[in-house]
Amino acid sequence: MNKFTLHTGIAAPLDRANIDTDMIIPKQFLKSIKRSGFGKNLFDELRYLDEGQPDQECTGRPLNEDFVLNKARYQGASVLLARENFGCGSSREHAPWALEDFGIRSVIAPSFAEIFYNNCFKNGLLPIVLSDEQVDQLFTEVEASEGYQLTINLEKQLVVTPSGEEIAFDIDGFRKHCLLNGLDDIGLTLQHADEIKAYEAKRKAEAPWLFGAIQ
Repeated sequence: MNKFTLHTGIAAPLDRANIDTDMIIPKQFLKSIKRSGFGKNLFDELRYLDEGQPDQECTGRPLNEDFVLNKARYQGASVLLARENFGCGSSREHAPWALEDFGIRSVIAPSFAEIFYNNCFKNGLLPIVLSDEQVDQLFTEVEASEGYQLTINLEKQLVVTPSGEEIAFDIDGFRKHCLLNGLDDIGLTLQHADEIKAYEAKRKAEAPWLFGAIQ
């Protein structure tokens, strides 16, 4: 999993509440359990004017020019501003996969669906909860200034605007540690690889018949 320490990127304003996971990555694209390849179909129903199909080449598909991520000023955006209850709906982990694969490193919103929020941390994506007033301020500023960039300092737990204003955010200490060190569930487990091997060797000596049965 990619580490998240300090990131500066263009912010794109997705001015919608209750964005669900089917809107983030529609159900017809959930054919793979790999974490890559979903970015081209992120917000598929909003980005394109036709209906997307699995394994379809997206180059040349008709674009919805009114959708924020299709606008020239937001090309290369890596910070997404959103409204309340972002990521509601199903528990599909493909939603943060698609955002990360597209190039989004952080989503800022007043609230998130709990399962989506948890899944973000397991996939190197930083969800930041700010107040309605703070999010409103960021929407106003980003829409008024082309090329508007935000700097996110995870260590200091700050969102820094182009004017230098610092907006603090809260994050669980364990989740912060995992993001700073690029540790997903597998990475956390592998930190104890020597202990696991020692335990397996001990159990094999104590109960060799169990290991013989599964070889």
